[in-house]
Amino acid sequence: MSSLHITDTPAAKPMASMKNLPVNLFASVMGVSGLVLAWRQATHLYGASPIISESLGAIAVVMFFALCLGYLIKTLKYPHVVKSEFNHPIAGNFFGTATIATLLISSVIAPMSQLAAEVIWTIGALSTFALAYIIVSRLLQGKIDASHALPVWLIPSVGTLDIPVAGGSMAMPWAHELNLFALAVGSILALVFFTLIIARLIHHDTIAPQLMPSMMILIAPFEVGFLAYTHFTQQVDQFAGLLFYFGLFLFLILAVKVFRKRIPFAAGWWAVSFPIAALANAALEYAGHVHAWPLTGLAILLLAFLSILIAVLAIRTLHILVNGKLLAA
Repeated sequence: MSSLHITDTPAAKPMASMKNLPVNLFASVMGVSGLVLAWRQATHLYGASPIISESLGAIAVVMFFALCLGYLIKTLKYPHVVKSEFNHPIAGNFFGTATIATLLISSVIAPMSQLAAEVIWTIGALSTFALAYIIVSRLLQGKIDASHALPVWLIPSVGTLDIPVAGGSMAMPWAHELNLFALAVGSILALVFFTLIIARLIHHDTIAPQLMPSMMILIAPFEVGFLAYTHFTQQVDQFAGLLFYFGLFLFLILAVKVFRKRIPFAAGWWAVSFPIAALANAALEYAGHVHAWPLTGLAILLLAFLSILIAVLAIRTLHILVNGKLLAA
């Protein structure tokens, strides 16, 4: 009697597709651009080689335009998917990473072409305002689930603070008022959303593990606020110091929570990069003003930590890109 052999058929491997390109991957451009600006400060303050920031700047620009092309292809081929993502109460906020990346790229390329920087900054500023307007209008329709009050809500609002961060020295005659408008909108929205998010985190269940890296965004209103304020006023005063130190306090609390969790790596991990880049930039700028060795040491440590973090995130992202997981459903 012949025996019947039954073999297990392996599950089909998910197919990689541009349909699954995550918009929050633009946070990688934010992180690398922030690293570029930090190393530029290190060059100015401590004599670091400019080759480091120039090389990183070239990488940031290539990443930005590659992602723009990729997401344009996705939009043209799968407009319904992009529309669904944009209208999602949580995922829709991640479109702010694209507008903020545009603003930061204008700062990256400014030493090479001021005209190109002004054009890109203007596009980024207008798109950031438009996104903030849409997101706030959507929230004011009411009946918003309280569990949706997550740190990602801060991305569009903090994005408006990045307008004066990148454009504080723009020479156009109308740039000053646009920066002031952005500083006003971003400051109040960040304050309101930060309060709502903290209340949700205190009174409701903990957030899903895959969203835990986004907790680091909570330091962004203070460190990006520091940079926006100092770049707009062209001075570092005690109010700026208050913003820097509270952001540092939050970082010390959140780092223990975020980096001890064993969460599978995904594009969402890039959410930690720019808030920490903002902290490192703020620390370098504040240390350059105070001239105290503990702050100088702290700024150098944060720059080193940021550099290692970006390298690890880049390597792990390339790994999941090569094995197909980044663009898999």
